Amino acid sequence: VQLQASGGGLAQPGGSLRLSCAASGGTLDFIFIAWFRQAPGKEREGVSCISGSGGSRYYANSVKGRFTISRDNAKNTVYLQMNSLKPEDTAIYYCHVPPAYWGQGTLVTVSS
Repeated sequence: VQLQASGGGLAQPGGSLRLSCAASGGTLDFIFIAWFRQAPGKEREGVSCISGSGGSRYYANSVKGRFTISRDNAKNTVYLQMNSLKPEDTAIYYCHVPPAYWGQGTLVTVSS
């Protein structure tokens, strides 16, 4: 399966972006999916993940209450809605299907 992340861009502090992770060559139905991010000079960190059914979701403390992960299995896509963005959210965001599938990343820059 190939993962394609999109939706990144430039946002002002307090703004919003919605990231998408679309799969091709396979289905995301009932598959656990995670979003990671890597800021310049920092290690990659987990941001959020969602169970195959969508019934269980996890958020890192740094994004809890601001980000929402969701999935649309009919569209073979997982989303990350990011609200109240902060400059420290600036990073390349990757979607990941364990153990080995990674999207190419989409850059999010939060700056005034």
